[in-house]
Amino acid sequence: MMASPGWVAIRSRWRRDPLFKLGATLVALVIVAAAFAPWLAPHDPYRGDLANDYLARPGGKFLFGADAQGRDVWSRVLYGARISLLVGTISQVVAVTLGLTMGLLAGYYRSWVDLFVMRLADITLAFPSLLLLIAVAAAVKPSLPMIFVVIGAVGWAGMARLVRAQVLVLSRSEYVMASRALGAVDRWILWKHLVPNVQAPVIITATLGVAGAIMAEAALSFVGLGAQPPTPSWGSMVAEGRDLIRVAPWVSVLPGVAVGVAVLGFNLVGDGLRESLDPTLERSA
Repeated sequence: MMASPGWVAIRSRWRRDPLFKLGATLVALVIVAAAFAPWLAPHDPYRGDLANDYLARPGGKFLFGADAQGRDVWSRVLYGARISLLVGTISQVVAVTLGLTMGLLAGYYRSWVDLFVMRLADITLAFPSLLLLIAVAAAVKPSLPMIFVVIGAVGWAGMARLVRAQVLVLSRSEYVMASRALGAVDRWILWKHLVPNVQAPVIITATLGVAGAIMAEAALSFVGLGAQPPTPSWGSMVAEGRDLIRVAPWVSVLPGVAVGVAVLGFNLVGDGLRESLDPTLERSA
């Protein structure tokens, strides 16, 4: 079986783009840390010896030190990768599901459907995303399932506008018009002709969206609206150590570096996919 043009382009980009390789390596490290956290973590991330290990310095018993509760920072960072990847992945599933569906309907049916969807998207995009996230999260009881929905629901608008723009062009193409002439129902045209042709920009946007979702979850946890203690979340770990930055910088620095590594990795992978799959971009030799 011959490889699809998309995979051929991705392999070509992989061979000649060191930043794409770097991003994939960083993402792989985060995934490995999340998947094998129970085996890689040397200590229980939820329990610590406050009396003997309070703010223990890096080295010896704790490779990257202990926090104010005597818990191993390295173990909590490993488990925190699970929270970040879970939030990033599930929130993007929500965003893609909503954005793809709304964008398809708006671009294909136009008329009042397009007007309604786009005005709703405009209202969503009119507010700064972080402030909107904080406002919505503050209105409900903080929990991980709610964070999945909130981040995904806030992120659907950009996806919907992207899909709508693609569908407006594709719906006038000859093969779509031929399908209509042959009596194909709208559902068949949408899912058999339009969805496969918008999947490349959707995949790119979703990959970049994972990085944004990780940042959003860290920001919400930092202000106390994300994962609740004692759940090891990178954002809450940074918040716990912000008052100790002068005496115990390792409490905040390591989870902050983890956030940066994850976001950088997904951004580099998203850029590599965009340059591989977007035919409008000029590819360097």
